[in-house]
Amino acid sequence: MDFIPIKQVLTSKLEGKKVAIRGWVYRERKLKDKIFLVMRDVSGIVQAVVKTDSKKAFTDAQKVTMESSVELTGKVRKDDRAPTGFEIDVDSIEIIGRAERFPITRDKSEEYLLDIRHLWVRSRKLTSVFKIRSTMFAAIHEYFRDQGFYEVQAPIFTPTACEGGSSQFKVDYFGKPVFLAQSWQLYAEALIPSLEKIYCIAPSFRAEKSKTSRHLTEYWHAEMEIGWGGLEEIIKHGEGLISHICKRVAEEHPDDLKELGRDPKDLLKIKPPFPHLKYKDAVQILKKDKVKFKDGDDIRPVEGAAIAKHYDKPFFVTHFPADVMAFYKSADPKDPKLALGMDLYASEIGTELIGGSQRSLDISEMKAKLKRDKEDTKTYDWYFDTRRFGAVPHAGFGFGVERCLQWICKLPHIRDTIPFPRTIVRTEP
Repeated sequence: MDFIPIKQVLTSKLEGKKVAIRGWVYRERKLKDKIFLVMRDVSGIVQAVVKTDSKKAFTDAQKVTMESSVELTGKVRKDDRAPTGFEIDVDSIEIIGRAERFPITRDKSEEYLLDIRHLWVRSRKLTSVFKIRSTMFAAIHEYFRDQGFYEVQAPIFTPTACEGGSSQFKVDYFGKPVFLAQSWQLYAEALIPSLEKIYCIAPSFRAEKSKTSRHLTEYWHAEMEIGWGGLEEIIKHGEGLISHICKRVAEEHPDDLKELGRDPKDLLKIKPPFPHLKYKDAVQILKKDKVKFKDGDDIRPVEGAAIAKHYDKPFFVTHFPADVMAFYKSADPKDPKLALGMDLYASEIGTELIGGSQRSLDISEMKAKLKRDKEDTKTYDWYFDTRRFGAVPHAGFGFGVERCLQWICKLPHIRDTIPFPRTIVRTEP
């Protein structure tokens, strides 16, 4: 017989019919006259019952252990007492890979589960997260390609900093110091005169010594850059990207979302336009709500969460103070003390999902900011060439895939958004 996904068993169409499934033993309970095996595969779970009247199957089932891989055949029977409303009365079972005693039981600590992450990744919770993650990546590609963007890649080894030298990973490159990429942005700007509208999904590396629930040292970064555009264009693309991801995930993974505590209807409400706040307006909200905050500082998650209480969608904050912004962000011609930048914060939790800006075309201004940050301007000479030879207005943003996934899946910690997380305290497994 052909094997079918477990999810196909869970319908009245197959009631009374013989099926063949294969997967892993999620739970097992052995009695004198019957054995209950809850089977799982990527599509779902179903309970299989092995009775003594099928002698060989019963004998074989007695050898089955938790997380053993097995193939079985049997008739489908509806039973409301079963975990998913249907059971399989087994007539044959074959053990493909008999598992040793599985080390994961109830009430294990988070650190222990991280130590054996290579086994914990098969949990139902993480399986749901990783399926949604896969759809998120597909949705990012879909959005940008539908908007006429070209996908292009940039080096992981770089000679320069994009977001500040203090958060770079230094690498010995055949005796020469280089760094792991924080962003593709500087290379993307060089490609604007060639392709005009570009995007990339790639790992980025930040050596920030942060032990928060929203930081990884290695994460996946979706970035875009657009020529002949500015702040308003990237805001529209930020709205379009987030809403498209939410729609695709809600449509394709309603059961996985419910398993994680997220109502799919919440995501279907995430549609443009999103609220837009200028930095000064955000500061006023914080003051009115008596949130301790120093005007001129960056908006952290605690402040983001306070502002998020006022909105039921993600929201933008724009026009931050220019003095604390990265060297490449353009000053607002109407008020040079402000930068033409934006951050997009998640509803409910206030975590930053997107950071972007209109790019500066003023070489002397950028050099001054680099010197302010104690950076060697000579290593940026190639980048300044992009301004010397036919520069045009352009803008772009970076989108943290894991942070968005954490928000969508209502996860308390970002490490559960990626199969094998890297943090300042963990490089294994």
